Amino acid sequence: MNKFEQLGLGEELLSAIEDMGFETPSEVQEKAIPILLANDTDMVALAQTGTGKTAAFGFPLIQKIDSGDKTTQGLILSPTRELCLQITNELKNYAKYVKGLRVVAIYGGASITEQAKEVKRGAQIIVATPGRMQDMINRNMVNISHIDYCILDEADEMLNMGFYEDISSILSHTPSEKNTWLFSATMPREVASIAKKFMSHPEEITVGTKNSGTDTVQHEYYLVNGRDRYLALKRLADANPDIFSVVFCRTKRDTQSVAEKLIEDGYNAAALHGDLSQNQRDMVMKSFRNRQIQMLVATDVAARGIDVDDITHVINYQLPDEVETYNHRSGRTGRAGKSGISMVILAKSELRKIKAIEKIIKKQFDAKKVPGSMEICEIQLYHLANKIKNTEINEEVNHYLPAINDVLRDIDRDELIKKMVSVEFGRFFNYYKNAKDLNVNAGSQRERNQGAADIPQEGSVRYFINIGERDGYDWRTLKDFLRANVEELGRDDIYRVDVKDSFSFFNTDAAFTDIILGIFTDFKMDGRFVNIEISQNPGGGGGRRNRGRNRGKSFSSDRGGFGKKGKKGKNRKW
Repeated sequence: MNKFEQLGLGEELLSAIEDMGFETPSEVQEKAIPILLANDTDMVALAQTGTGKTAAFGFPLIQKIDSGDKTTQGLILSPTRELCLQITNELKNYAKYVKGLRVVAIYGGASITEQAKEVKRGAQIIVATPGRMQDMINRNMVNISHIDYCILDEADEMLNMGFYEDISSILSHTPSEKNTWLFSATMPREVASIAKKFMSHPEEITVGTKNSGTDTVQHEYYLVNGRDRYLALKRLADANPDIFSVVFCRTKRDTQSVAEKLIEDGYNAAALHGDLSQNQRDMVMKSFRNRQIQMLVATDVAARGIDVDDITHVINYQLPDEVETYNHRSGRTGRAGKSGISMVILAKSELRKIKAIEKIIKKQFDAKKVPGSMEICEIQLYHLANKIKNTEINEEVNHYLPAINDVLRDIDRDELIKKMVSVEFGRFFNYYKNAKDLNVNAGSQRERNQGAADIPQEGSVRYFINIGERDGYDWRTLKDFLRANVEELGRDDIYRVDVKDSFSFFNTDAAFTDIILGIFTDFKMDGRFVNIEISQNPGGGGGRRNRGRNRGKSFSSDRGGFGKKGKKGKNRKW
């Protein structure tokens, strides 16, 4: 007996499940489906990405929908176009034996009028991204005032992407007596706020521990100098020849730069970020799904909703600002019970962030060493030998064998093998034979990127930076420079700017300190290192670096907003 039968599903769904080869429900399906089928209730379900949440809400939704009534009865909101299409296709597969049931996807990047026509033809279930749904509501192209069910899928991702206002507005157009089912990997404050505002005594189910990482993912970090991040990334890729990975960067600029470097160095890589057109994004994702791309370099926002099976590694080229975002990143691997690895390339100044993440995901990181040159060469040698061993023979080569044998007739077996292997092995050996050790020692607990000085946890922090008036900066342009390189900083987040001849000082809230020191670890501009340190003289503008050189005019007291307490920084989780 198929275990799905025990959940109370009807014959039409069971037939579709059999066609798809499903035999055993996942934990979230086993917990959610019987409750949703038996009751008209709201539900909050917490489960990691890749645990089968679509079927957990999709099966009960399809069974409860009246397929004879063409009005819209169910609305599913999901964070991205890709996830929207994926859910739509899965629901169509589930409902293949349910006569008259139509599922329509609504998302940006496609004709809004065509989507409106699809809805008008009859759509019992609409799957939508919040932005496009709000647009269609504003244009009176869709009516959700009589729906019975509303599902918020990947709720935490939608809210991380800034859709709180859209979701609140969309839900305000739905009837109060509907059932709302909220599915999320984590339960940050914003998700709890939505649940409290729009749900009534919801049933709660949790798969695993709240906000915890999946048990199938191994977490590792590699401690290197900031300037060696890219070299470390290459070595990690070379030490895992069959890697199929997503590499996360913090900014669009870094994403594009890292992808371009990987491509130049011969890796099958591509960038995925917000500056790509929808057509470019679709082409990149198609190539990634077909494994023509081994390393997809992405920003967090662009990667929302990526659902690709068998990703072997997630590589954090840079850590995200929010701990919950790390959980989403690592959830791209280790799915459907398979194992995966989440790697972090870490500068010493970021070391304490690992402890903060461990508390949230309730998993320990393994401190690993970046592989050395000979270790990588050995891995690649054995990989090549296995590749040769497992290669299927193309019989067309038989035609050329006599001529090939004639060329190779004076070479004995062992020498021939050496020559064949050396064609590929020599490339790695020549590259790595003089390669340096990239690993950095963690040092003492209090050691940071500026020696033994501890990083303040609260209040205002004053920094020293080794650029000033002779580099063409005044107080305005220095603020512009900092904001251009630290996207999290607003103009009012930088204050008490004091520009000297060849160096300067400025202040921010302590919440930004880790981010600033992380970004300006081994930061280069026009071939020159730009260094930022915490000033050893936080009360003034000179300190140990100012002896006899205080020639530049100070702007710290006569400019609007300087000299007074700055705007409080954004809420950080580190």
